[in-house]
Amino acid sequence: MVFSAEMTTLSDIAKDLNVSVVTVSKALRNQGRISLRTRARVQKRAKELDYRPNLVARSLVTRRTFTIGLLLPDFTHPFFAEVAKAIAETVRPRGYHVIISYFEEDPELERVEADSLLSRRVDGMILASSQSPERLDLFEQLRIRKVPFVLIDRPIDGVRASFVGVDNDAIGKLATAHLIERGCRRIAHLRGPDIGLATKRLNGYLASLRKHKLKPNAAYIVDAGFQDHSGYQAMKTLLKLSPAPDGVFCYNDPVAIGAMRALCEAGLNVPVDVAVVGAGNVHYSDALAVPLTTIDQKTSQVGAKAAELLLEQIESKRPPRAEKTLFVPELVPRKSTQR
Repeated sequence: MVFSAEMTTLSDIAKDLNVSVVTVSKALRNQGRISLRTRARVQKRAKELDYRPNLVARSLVTRRTFTIGLLLPDFTHPFFAEVAKAIAETVRPRGYHVIISYFEEDPELERVEADSLLSRRVDGMILASSQSPERLDLFEQLRIRKVPFVLIDRPIDGVRASFVGVDNDAIGKLATAHLIERGCRRIAHLRGPDIGLATKRLNGYLASLRKHKLKPNAAYIVDAGFQDHSGYQAMKTLLKLSPAPDGVFCYNDPVAIGAMRALCEAGLNVPVDVAVVGAGNVHYSDALAVPLTTIDQKTSQVGAKAAELLLEQIESKRPPRAEKTLFVPELVPRKSTQR
């Protein structure tokens, strides 16, 4: 039998292959106990017929849109790009698609973007939120609408929800201890934006200094945002100090890259004069002129786990218990600290 793309339905494919409509549906969504041979036959025939699922009809039957909203503070940041990729790769085989919005670290814009996603009837949301514990109306709205959601990267006090991230206190301790092991004694910190995880990394830095009997110097802690240009400016501020630091723990890899550019322009050698550690292990960290020592945040695992938790909420008959997952960070030593 031959069909046009406009008239092809699940029933047509089922009759053509002498299987049930349920089997075709599950095979196309990679679900159920369907043999590999049958699954391959169904997918091959659907491709031959240029089959396109009727998403509107499916939504009416299932009361789902098979879409997931992903709210991120920044599209361009490598960490969030890798998280988004992992989420998409996890939900796609289950028949879901991801709609991504970003809000430029603006809590008000975040609420506007959340409303836009909700108006599209997403089945659930994953958020790296900028909301403060004093303003939790966004999450109350999600609860009222019974939209499942998972927080990533940034836990928020007072919000009962599953959370997936990394131990940020441990990141600060790991990075600082590594610089101390490399012989650094005047260790600075280019701290991140005014959010909880930046504070935890700062606390880890301070705790590691104290553990090794090094006195923290307030002048060595400089706000550096989360981008390379802000890291560049913050490093220039540090270089005005006397004595200048001989080691720097940076909030993330982009900040560290900006810091190394400022050091290079000042005629200093990384790592001989100043050793540098970042955080994130973004995909290009080892391709720099001076490969960057960094802390791996388990980015792909964070995205995949968040997606799995959200799908569990969406497809469960009873709301599962909120689950907190903290991945253990890992030091990735490279040339920028080989003193």
